[in-house]
Amino acid sequence: MFNEENAVENFVRDLLTNMGWKFVPREQLPRREADVLIEMHLIDSLIRLNPSIAEEPGRADEVLYKLRAIIQSAKGMGLVRANEEFSEWIRNEKTMPFGENGEHVSVRLIDYDNLKNNDFIVTTQYTFKSGQERRPDIVLLVNGIPLVIGEAKSPVRPAVSWVDGAAQLEEYQNSVTEIFVPNVFCFATEGKVYRVGSIKLPIEKWQPWRETEEDAFDLLDEVKSSVNRMLKPEVVLELLKDFTLYSTTKGGQKIKILCRYQQYEAAKQIVQRVIDGRIRKGLIWHFQGSGKSLLMVYAAMQLRRNPELRSPTVLVVVDRIDLNSQISATFNASNVPNVVMTDSREELEQLLKQDTRKIIITTIHKFGEAEGVLNDRENIIVLVDEAHRTQEGDLGTKMRQALPNAFLFGLTGTPINTRDRNTFWTFGAEEDENGYLSRYSFEQSIIDKATLPIYFEPRPVELHINKKAIDEEFDWMAKENNLSYGDKSELSDRAGKYGVLAKTPARISRVCKDIVQHYKKHVDPNDFKGQVVVWDREACHLYKQEIDKHMPPEESAVVMTLRQKDSDYWKQNYSLTDDEQEKLLDRFRDPNDPLKLLIVTSKLLTGFDAPINQAMYLDKPMKDHNLLQAICRVNRPYPDKDHGLIIDYLGIFDNVASALDFDVEEMKTVISNIEMLKAEFPRALETCLSHFEGVDRALDGYEGLLAAQDCLRTDESRDFFAADYSYLSRHWEAISPDSFLNEYEQDYKWLTQVYESIRPPSGNGKLIWHALGAKTLKLIHENVTVQTIRDDLETLIMDANILDHLTDKDADVKGKKLVLKIEWRLHVHVDDPRFQELGERLEKVKEMHYRNAISSIDFLKKLLEIARDTVKLERETEAEPVDDTKQALTKLFLECKIETTPAIIERIVNDIDEVVKYTRFDGWQWTSSGERDVQKALSKTLLKYKLHKERELFDKAYEYIREHY
Repeated sequence: MFNEENAVENFVRDLLTNMGWKFVPREQLPRREADVLIEMHLIDSLIRLNPSIAEEPGRADEVLYKLRAIIQSAKGMGLVRANEEFSEWIRNEKTMPFGENGEHVSVRLIDYDNLKNNDFIVTTQYTFKSGQERRPDIVLLVNGIPLVIGEAKSPVRPAVSWVDGAAQLEEYQNSVTEIFVPNVFCFATEGKVYRVGSIKLPIEKWQPWRETEEDAFDLLDEVKSSVNRMLKPEVVLELLKDFTLYSTTKGGQKIKILCRYQQYEAAKQIVQRVIDGRIRKGLIWHFQGSGKSLLMVYAAMQLRRNPELRSPTVLVVVDRIDLNSQISATFNASNVPNVVMTDSREELEQLLKQDTRKIIITTIHKFGEAEGVLNDRENIIVLVDEAHRTQEGDLGTKMRQALPNAFLFGLTGTPINTRDRNTFWTFGAEEDENGYLSRYSFEQSIIDKATLPIYFEPRPVELHINKKAIDEEFDWMAKENNLSYGDKSELSDRAGKYGVLAKTPARISRVCKDIVQHYKKHVDPNDFKGQVVVWDREACHLYKQEIDKHMPPEESAVVMTLRQKDSDYWKQNYSLTDDEQEKLLDRFRDPNDPLKLLIVTSKLLTGFDAPINQAMYLDKPMKDHNLLQAICRVNRPYPDKDHGLIIDYLGIFDNVASALDFDVEEMKTVISNIEMLKAEFPRALETCLSHFEGVDRALDGYEGLLAAQDCLRTDESRDFFAADYSYLSRHWEAISPDSFLNEYEQDYKWLTQVYESIRPPSGNGKLIWHALGAKTLKLIHENVTVQTIRDDLETLIMDANILDHLTDKDADVKGKKLVLKIEWRLHVHVDDPRFQELGERLEKVKEMHYRNAISSIDFLKKLLEIARDTVKLERETEAEPVDDTKQALTKLFLECKIETTPAIIERIVNDIDEVVKYTRFDGWQWTSSGERDVQKALSKTLLKYKLHKERELFDKAYEYIREHY
């Protein structure tokens, strides 16, 4: 197995040298440590690849000057913008006036046609200095340009993973930004898992790299397979040239998008099928949320660029106006050239008859209105989104008639049933196994964390609608009103059997009250949002009225289609232009906006992407494709979100197999009952407690924690416990609050304290050592015993006699207590690299003591040195600014009914705010001296206004200050 000498780094390096990269030790590279580029290599390549530069080699310096300017501007313009500008050069998209009479000609930095014309070098420990010094483990250079940077962690303890390598690369992007300006992507591995991400991509969005048909590998084999597939010279250049996009968010932020492996694979399959020309269709099933919109962007761009296809026309076809807008927004945000969106059938006909050679975005229904052949050219490629719905009204047949020689590719997020004959006839090729050109399943998306698991939670049976009662009620209405058969059918069309009972005032009142209570207890504490899906447009209005009784009106909104005959009230309150709707949805996506619930009936159930959306309150009958698409609105990954939740008011999921009736067996596992987590919880708790056999969990403070820590003496045992606790805490966060957990609460609190007390202060092991969830934090903040660790390091480090007359046993006990105190301090600053370094020192000292490499006395000495450095660094660390505290302090004084005027209270609050901000320092709450100084400052201020005898006021004010300052 790996150790520091036999590193993962060497394993990856050897794989790279076997696939065409030449290994050159860093000290043999002709560069200074402050240089991003190996300029000598780049100059050679410029001369070799550009005849105009070969004629006058001095021109290479002019190119270098341009490249250096981009690198040096990275911190000013932002890394992603600089990276985008640099990528235009390395994609050979830039020109210089090196031609005859100063004519601009293309400048080639890389030869994409003949790879042998390039230098492919891998090096390790690539030191780079820019104010600070960093040393990435593995760097891949093409023609002297560092295109790929990797971190290979040696798993010297179970908790160390690729996440720690990714976090290191994230820190490098902030500290030595310049070296990432030419970067195509970064990777991280610890020898077991391989993950890849583009610059500034949040770690939770890093992805694996494999093949969709690939079986799972064990450890090294997975890394070997990923490296062999992704880091081949030709693949790295392909990803740079054809599979990297830059997009602008609604807030104006520039982001870089690297394709996912299933997008890479499917786009190449589409392009290759068109080039081959033999099979003229294909069906792509990529599960909901796995990025079909971007797949169409990658495929369309490559089809348009490919010279063999002679400037083809690419049609992107969607089945709804809102999806049309979404797809268009994806293409536009990605700056894809030559894109046109059709607004009418006439415009589509005109574009096709005029033989327009662009990317045309349209809706499927425009083909339903078209007659005859619109264009019989062979190099027309049609990409149809949500292909399973094109069977409606034989639209697929119409499309084939309009474009008889076109290539047709259908993309769907739900599996196609064999009974969907039109879909298979239109898109499925007999040559493809099971009818699919490319398949990326639900199970694969969960394993890759491209999507999240979904749970359903059935609500009380009394809120369900009894189908037998519906039929009886409907028959009674028909009889009572003496309706004819035709009238009865009309009533059925207008209201529907379900709708009549679904919208009774008493039921709506109970359901809406339950929705708000559930949301406030289960979803809002974690800062997630939700959708309410109701029977019809009238129900949207009725639910909005009722929900407003239980939460502020600005916290919910209706999104539905309005019609000309709708009431003035509806038009005034629910009418939204396209721009207004988009702004509303952006508010919903914004975690700081008060909008929390969207009430819908048909809109936003397909194509709507809001990762902050965790819960769907489902009160509308749905089935199969429509149901699957709807519930997948909650499966998008988001920070601290590990599942989506469907709250089922109709009993739809009483029979999952019936609700999601697909030929593909795995679709029955797309959604699970949340009761399953309750069934697993006791066993998960016992697994955690089994680490502490014989420990008295009733012991408080140091004694209890030290007894628990004695059961976890090694890093390995601590990491195994942390992995078990992480599994348990995810269950707690998903189930809580629920009376089911009451009997387990004390044991869970105790385990949480132990987990926090042994969390690595260095910040390493981020995969299993993570921040507590919101509901767990709330539970712990109510638990006073945690505060027993709040001791003062200052007193200890000032005690010059602490080491006098100590036996080794005494030193061992004092050392363990001191470790707790230091770790508690370091956890407060866990994101600060300076404190992380102290944490790493502490972990090394603890490991030495455990291996008996040092005595307990020496252990205590080294701990005191770390303690002194911790206190010194805390005092040097500027406290985080505190805002918006005066208003709450003022309210607190008013609630205490102090006999004084509002003007005097304002002065008191200003004085307290000023003196506390002056006195406090970062982490003061965790030190005795910090608490003492703040209490003293508060007492003096109250004394100034003769309020020093108001004990209740002092206590409340101090508790508020302690929490918010």
